[in-house]
Amino acid sequence: MGRVYKAEFRHEAVRLALSSVLSRERIARDLGIGSSTLKKWIRYENERLRRENLLLQEERELLKKATQFFASQRS
Repeated sequence: MGRVYKAEFRHEAVRLALSSVLSRERIARDLGIGSSTLKKWIRYENERLRRENLLLQEERELLKKATQFFASQRS
C-alpha cells in the first residue's frame, strides 16, 4: 500500500501545482511524490470544487425563491 500524506500537504501540493510556473512533474519531483499522485489530487480537488459550486448555486436559488415568497407575503 502507498504512503499516506496529511491533508495539509496534499492541499499545499495542489495549490503549488495550480499557481506555479513550474511544471507539475517538477513540483511532484521536488515534493517527493509521483506525478500521477499529484494529478490525482488535482482531479479530486477539481471534483470537490465542482460539487461545492453546485451546492452553492442550489442554495442561492433556494434563497432567491424564499426572498420572493416572503416579499409576496408582505403585500
